[in-house]
Amino acid sequence: MDGRRRSQYQLTDETPVYVISVAAQLSGLHPQTLRQYDRLGLVSPDRTAGRGRRYSARDIELLRTVQALSQDEGINLAGIKRIIELENQVAALQQRVAELSSAVDGAAAVLRQREAQVHASYRRDLVPYQPPVPGNALVVWRPKRPQD
Repeated sequence: MDGRRRSQYQLTDETPVYVISVAAQLSGLHPQTLRQYDRLGLVSPDRTAGRGRRYSARDIELLRTVQALSQDEGINLAGIKRIIELENQVAALQQRVAELSSAVDGAAAVLRQREAQVHASYRRDLVPYQPPVPGNALVVWRPKRPQD
């Protein structure tokens, strides 16, 4: 390494770091509105051991989306909740499709590998079959049966 210690904690968009006052300021909403959205299940921040709310960057983005849908589009909170549920469902289904597609690709690769192994195992000392050439005659000989 380069001499600097790396932190064992990685900050992502889903890391809950913002207290309610900071989240309210970042989202442009009143803290009481954030509490209401939490009660309605629109945004579900993580909780500390003391039950304090901690919002992630993704939560803040969702709060902004809820505000835009409510104020700009005129959608009520029940409609917004349904939209969020459907978007989450679509994201989960897209993730599942990606997983299944990856599994299919893996199975296809295994199948190709097994097929190559089978082809490699063919005996090369056998005479390959050659279809008859048109115009060649085939003669069938049958011995005479003894007469009774």
